[in-house]
Amino acid sequence: MPGSGSSPCAGCKLLRRRCAKECVFAPYFTSDEPQKFAYVHKIFGASNISKMLQDLPLHQRGDAVSSIVYEASARIRDPVYGCVGAISSLQQQVAQLQSQLAIAQAELLCLRMQDAARCSNVVSNGVSPPHTPESSDVNHCFKHAMTKTQPPVCSENLWT
Repeated sequence: MPGSGSSPCAGCKLLRRRCAKECVFAPYFTSDEPQKFAYVHKIFGASNISKMLQDLPLHQRGDAVSSIVYEASARIRDPVYGCVGAISSLQQQVAQLQSQLAIAQAELLCLRMQDAARCSNVVSNGVSPPHTPESSDVNHCFKHAMTKTQPPVCSENLWT
């Protein structure tokens, strides 16, 4: 804790100063995560971060520090685009996945239409299709006609 004789916060340690009791960095940049403050200091500067934190109400400081650390880390990885580069990359991935999903849904619809056509041929003509593993009995066609053909809904969270 600051001022209690234990190790100074990561901010004061990096800046080589004594960690005061009212240190604005201490609650958010603990001594066990020095790299976190080092990134923030390198990108934004300790003075600027201190001013920003002091201008915010206490209940908003934790979220602000999380955002600042994220942006600083992104700027270290990608000095030109920062977190905008990461967001752009994720948006491209979403677009690719949406395209793949649309293709899969179209293929599924095509297969369902082929299956429905095969089943209607069996029912209307009374002609059994050639024996294949997929069309082994007429009951399959009646079962198919009695069920809904909506795609399954994925209730799984993909962002965990």
